[in-house]
Amino acid sequence: MKMKLVFISLLSVFLFANCAIGPTHGFIFNSTKFAGTINPENNVKSTKEAKGCQFTLLYIFSAGDAGAGYVANKNGISKIATIDHSSLSILTGLYRNYCTIVSGE
Repeated sequence: MKMKLVFISLLSVFLFANCAIGPTHGFIFNSTKFAGTINPENNVKSTKEAKGCQFTLLYIFSAGDAGAGYVANKNGISKIATIDHSSLSILTGLYRNYCTIVSGE
């Protein structure tokens, strides 16, 4: 009985510890796009947009790069106007996707 209680407690903590999934989330499904950072000088036009994502599968495997600098550099954006984010989650830990969306020149 104690072992079952410990297992359920650990599983609950594991499943409900929602790291990096956005400002809102759903247990079964979540698809959210949310604002990040804006260039305070507002002197950069948003002529290009690029997206970099990372994903997690079953809390076991994770891959990708969602760093704003990496996304901008890889896609030829030298001046950043905005950095936004999006997240997708299916059954909380079954599949998660976190993306950084960079726009600029």
